[in-house]
Amino acid sequence: MSKSLIIAEKPSVAQDIVRALTPVAGKFEKAADHFENDRYVVTSAVGHLVEIKAPEAYDVKRGKWSFAHLPVLPPHFDLAPIDKNKARLLAVAKLVKRKDVTELINACDAGREGELIFRLIVQYAGGSKPVNKPVQRLWLQSMTPQAIRDGFNRLRSDAQMQGLADAARSRSEADWLVGINGTRAMTAFNSRDGGFFLTTVGRVQTPTLSIVVEREEKIRKHVARPYWEVKAAFEAAAGTYEGKWFDPAFKKNDDAERRADRVWDEATARAVAEAVRGQTGVVSDESKPTTQACPALYDLTTLQREANSRFGFSAKTTLSLAQSLYEKHKALTYPRTDSRHLPEDYVSTVQQTFQMLADEALPGPLAALAVHARKGLSAGYVKPIRKVFDNAKVSDHFAIIPTLQAPKSLTELEAKLYELVVKRFIAVFFPVAEFLVTTRITQVATAAGAQHFQTNGKVLVNPGWLAVYGKEAQDEDANLVPVQPSERVQTQQATSAALVTKPPARYNEATLLSAMEGAGKLIDDDELREAMAEKGLGTPATRAAIIEGLITEKYLLRDGRDLIATAKAFQLMTLLRGLGVEDLTKPELTGHWEHELAEMEQGKLSREAFMQGIAQMAERIVRKAKEYDRDTIPGDYATLKAHCPDCGGVVKENYRRFTCTGPTGESEGCGFSITKIPGGRSFELHEVEQFLSTGQIGPLEGFRSKAGWPFTAELKLVREAGASSKLEFDFGDDAQPEEGEAEAPSFADQIALGHCPKCGGKVYEHGSNYVCEHSVAVPAKCDFKTGIVILQQPVSGEQLVKLLSTGRTDLLENFVSNKTRRKFKAFLVWDKKEGKVGFEFEPRAAKPAAKSAGRRAAASAES
Repeated sequence: MSKSLIIAEKPSVAQDIVRALTPVAGKFEKAADHFENDRYVVTSAVGHLVEIKAPEAYDVKRGKWSFAHLPVLPPHFDLAPIDKNKARLLAVAKLVKRKDVTELINACDAGREGELIFRLIVQYAGGSKPVNKPVQRLWLQSMTPQAIRDGFNRLRSDAQMQGLADAARSRSEADWLVGINGTRAMTAFNSRDGGFFLTTVGRVQTPTLSIVVEREEKIRKHVARPYWEVKAAFEAAAGTYEGKWFDPAFKKNDDAERRADRVWDEATARAVAEAVRGQTGVVSDESKPTTQACPALYDLTTLQREANSRFGFSAKTTLSLAQSLYEKHKALTYPRTDSRHLPEDYVSTVQQTFQMLADEALPGPLAALAVHARKGLSAGYVKPIRKVFDNAKVSDHFAIIPTLQAPKSLTELEAKLYELVVKRFIAVFFPVAEFLVTTRITQVATAAGAQHFQTNGKVLVNPGWLAVYGKEAQDEDANLVPVQPSERVQTQQATSAALVTKPPARYNEATLLSAMEGAGKLIDDDELREAMAEKGLGTPATRAAIIEGLITEKYLLRDGRDLIATAKAFQLMTLLRGLGVEDLTKPELTGHWEHELAEMEQGKLSREAFMQGIAQMAERIVRKAKEYDRDTIPGDYATLKAHCPDCGGVVKENYRRFTCTGPTGESEGCGFSITKIPGGRSFELHEVEQFLSTGQIGPLEGFRSKAGWPFTAELKLVREAGASSKLEFDFGDDAQPEEGEAEAPSFADQIALGHCPKCGGKVYEHGSNYVCEHSVAVPAKCDFKTGIVILQQPVSGEQLVKLLSTGRTDLLENFVSNKTRRKFKAFLVWDKKEGKVGFEFEPRAAKPAAKSAGRRAAASAES
């Protein structure tokens, strides 16, 4: 009997499909990697199982990237299994090739990425001979059983999806080509002086980084300007109120810091305060009603933004929680959406969801929302309003809303996010909130003329949708004492306050997500701006990963909730501008791609024409970097506060180095010069200031060897007779100083992590290692030492405590072999026989009778 193979994107979705189809298609039997009945075989990927790569002849190992191997323009792309998912890929491919499977159903997530995942799996399964089986597409917006069954009743044909498939594959290959050629070209350029300075670029990550760098440049260039505000307290018949002076004749101009209520010299501010003090003023009130509507439903970006503002969740955390509420709890609709609307035929589903929220005994704070759900139903608030139901504004997916399934057991963080979504879902149907806004002008006559003061009041008259958020109506005089028309009031006191203008705020994840979402507004070209109107930089599903990637690559760092651009980020922007490939930093690139990919989806542009344009772009990027023949890149460079360690002269920055420029900063200097990127790691300005002032710094992480592998080290300035000081790495040599040459470090302000397994002394963190207190004594009495980072795997203090107390750590997953460069998992253990820390590997499940349950290997734990 012929069967249809259904391939979902994740195992949980495959299980949901099985549960939904069982009542209509019969019971499924569970196998190791799939479910099966007489009609269907259901299996799943685990996200991406296959990645595109260049053919072997075009693959140059990192560390050997040079212009000689660029540009990389392979005639085709090979497919390679993603190592950790290879077993799953082979299992799915085997099902694709089964003879009794005569039809394939793509049940991966609706959208470009889901289309690509399915297409690459099928391509890989066919190998050199394409799989010649008909394909249909399941397009799901919700994971409820009924929604799944409805989806199977309206499967889309393969022909309908061909445009999306071409766009998905083209976008993936284009990102690869621009990323690989851009990254290798910039890395080759920055590594000309030796070493390996990894400099990644990408279509989305680089314009996103540019947004943060431009904001940081404005902050650095901002010059605080003093200004004054004048405030006065007025006595009316009903009580006292405060007003702020303003200039009624003020008009906006190009100076954004000028405002009607700012005085720009102290004498004028003081004169105004003195002139009105004790004088009589005349009051006039203008009150008008105003309304405020509830914001639209959430898409992923607005949900991430609000969760960051309210709870401090990172974008990555919010996506993870929303995905769990979608997959595990079935409580939310598909979260990776860029739409804030619902389909026009979804009104009855929304009414049923309101009924569920009204009837179900939801846990904790969610219980209070049942009252509002019941009110929404009884008052008939749920109706087909355009603000919510609009097919034209529903793309691959619709807005994030609760499903008909009430969650039973949520973690604290899941409950917070679910409550956020449910409140917005209920509130969006409630009436607008009504306010009474009052503007009060107090005019005080003085010898120099009338002075004007403004007071604003806002009273909530009818909370409307704000009631869902716990807001209640206020008394009309809640925040502003009443006055009579033209009432005369007495100026009790008046003061002038000295203030300074502030630079723009740094981006945090919430505001950067907004900037990425609205990046299309920065584009001048109407056509490209329209192409990005609904997209922005990245997709709701990828923006969190883009931000995390910029942090991983040391372009951004987190400071509390703020995101700060590093020296490496500024250096990249300077380089791209200087080389004339500034388009890599602008959202127009994404706008252009989105415009052409949309045309491809509609059959108006061929895949071949699009990819030809991408190849030309990659060639241009490489050519610009390769042909640049000047010594430095023009840019806005710093003059350091620290002086030259050799002659005391002025040290200035250029693109590649910090160099002595003599006593006045205008000569050739004494010859002292150090690289800005020792070991492939950019100096931050505060770091180089400290380094030049003290002659050493560290240990610092993030250095890279010539082959491109990370290491940690201290830096020292070393000067030999007759030569300039030079920078050297200090790896913490085991050699001890002679007695009397140096003092042992003090650990008085540290808490010991445990006892040394060799001598029983106390173990502390010291530099880039954990050491026995006796190993750093003068003279040394013990040699116990183990790295804080071992083979790129950080070893936390908590894990070291376990090692010292029990003899082994937990299983650590991110060691990287020096020989194969592959990641591996291992326990760190104390090897008594060898007298050092070593590795112990997990037992192999396939060989239970092996001589040793855990193979041990000596580890260079000090490295």
